[in-house]
Amino acid sequence: MDIKRGKTGNEEFEKAAAKRDRAKYVLHLYVTGMTPKSTQAIANVQKICEKYLAGCSELKVIDIYQQPKLAKGEQIIATPTLIKKFPLPLRRLIGDMSDTGRFLVGIGLKPKEFMSTNL
Repeated sequence: MDIKRGKTGNEEFEKAAAKRDRAKYVLHLYVTGMTPKSTQAIANVQKICEKYLAGCSELKVIDIYQQPKLAKGEQIIATPTLIKKFPLPLRRLIGDMSDTGRFLVGIGLKPKEFMSTNL
């Protein structure tokens, strides 16, 4: 009976680990209008999310010209800035998000999770 419980415990652990690995990523991308750097950052993040976080990401693009209070509240000092809100810990990335590997590591995905695919 203890063996059966151990197996059930392992199955539950594996399910919880899989669920954690596929947790919904909540990303906020702060940009300044539709500048070339802003549009490139938006396109890069969307592409990466579609490829590596398909079905488990939520991207909110915030134009600091349109919503300056949000930028002030998050203490945005440079754009584009991406903030990973969830899963914790909170992480910030600055730039056009063109380096996929750096982006994925920056939001907390381990290299082994994406190294098997072409970057």
